[in-house]
Amino acid sequence: MDIYRLKSIWKWGLALAGMLIVILSLLVIRQVVDKIKAFEHQKIVFFKTAVEDLPKNPDNASFLLHDAILTAELNVPLILVNERGVIEDARNFGEERDTSKLFLSSRLAKIQADGYPPVELGDGKKIYYEDSSLVANLRFLPFVQIALVLVLIFLGYLGFSVSRRAEENRIWVGMARETAHQLGTPLTAIVAWVEYLRNHAHGNAQVSFAADEIERDAEKLELIADRFSKIGSKAELEPHNLLTCLDRTRSYMQARAPKRVQLHFPDPTGMPVIVMINTHLFEWVIENLLRNALDAMDGEGEISAVVRQEGRWVAIDISDTGKGIPSSRFKRVFKPGYTTKSRGWGLGLSLAKRIVESYHKGRIFVRSSAPGKGTTFGILLPVPKG
Repeated sequence: MDIYRLKSIWKWGLALAGMLIVILSLLVIRQVVDKIKAFEHQKIVFFKTAVEDLPKNPDNASFLLHDAILTAELNVPLILVNERGVIEDARNFGEERDTSKLFLSSRLAKIQADGYPPVELGDGKKIYYEDSSLVANLRFLPFVQIALVLVLIFLGYLGFSVSRRAEENRIWVGMARETAHQLGTPLTAIVAWVEYLRNHAHGNAQVSFAADEIERDAEKLELIADRFSKIGSKAELEPHNLLTCLDRTRSYMQARAPKRVQLHFPDPTGMPVIVMINTHLFEWVIENLLRNALDAMDGEGEISAVVRQEGRWVAIDISDTGKGIPSSRFKRVFKPGYTTKSRGWGLGLSLAKRIVESYHKGRIFVRSSAPGKGTTFGILLPVPKG
């Protein structure tokens, strides 16, 4: 199991655990709210019993008892209605609303529609009531709690991501520059040995041929060292003909590809396509894509490149007839360390993404792919202004 699949499993596991905590929290708070509501209802029942025991004086005694026993403690909103259904009094809706007939009428209709059944007094009067502000506020408590937890999780994740990305950048730059530095010393020695071989060849064709091949490989190593040295530095972008750049990379890779693999690229002598690139870094991107394509084709197939303009972008599509990539892995293939090969570090596509997006302000992505039907990588580069 690769690290990114394991990471995905951990994310889902944590999400499910978080949902379980939220559900349990909602259930607990719901129980608390139900108990408070039952307590308030019981107080109303006590109030009714007390009123029935008082000498009958419904206009004054009932609400005097209410004020003394109930509203001072619980602030339960109440509406007193006489036997004809006319509102006689109200409490705990607010100083102005307690005397507003228009508000009380609309509130009474709402309570009758979805509130508690009224408490009936012995004289035909009824008391309608609803949940107190305490219960209403408690209902919103879980959502406030969830919102605060989500905000804290988001801020923590954001801070962690920024810190991790900065750390990854430092590691990338440090590794790249250290690699360039380590390559420099043996390269100097190799160049010196090439000169030594040529000076002592004495007409030996094989020695001269070996010296030429070593020199070509040394030049390639110098190019690699130069590429690594540019990681972490500001890349100098210059106008270049994209077709020429692509053909140069195609020629280099065709000579190293299996004989039954054909590379079909645009004609470099056609209409120039000018883009702002760093040729050393951009050719590295194309090389990485071509190497991945060669690895996916098992020594036989075709690799093609198409260049076109899409609005403010120059689009390059590089397609192969290899094994293909499942759609679930389209984004994962650009992660550092992701690889399906038994050898390699899984850094090629990650480097390609960094070069295209960080240095060239473009985009690189899997345009299309399916297992057994090949893959098309897309690259978008900004059209030069002016």
